[in-house]
Amino acid sequence: MALTRDFKETILARVQADPKFRDALLKEGVETMLAGDVDTGKAILRDYIKATMGFEQLGAETGASPKSLIRMFGPTGNPQARNLFAVLSCLQHHAGLTLRVTARAQ
Repeated sequence: MALTRDFKETILARVQADPKFRDALLKEGVETMLAGDVDTGKAILRDYIKATMGFEQLGAETGASPKSLIRMFGPTGNPQARNLFAVLSCLQHHAGLTLRVTARAQ
């Protein structure tokens, strides 16, 4: 089911107004991908990118085409690790964050 425009506008407004929510959204996207739900993680990161720097600026900073980035984070996108990590590095830098992976016993 497609999300309504009102929901997407609400996320955009919240990301721009609440730095803690913005940072948590980036973290959640990465954690979701690491947990194996790549499609949901890509969707979260796509919303994060749209609400923060946008695909044009992300493309300029990573050297990738904005259209390629949009496809990469789309429902059928299958990003190469090199491209995905370049994007994550750029997003962290732009947000002023450093994400770290911590191992936990199950």
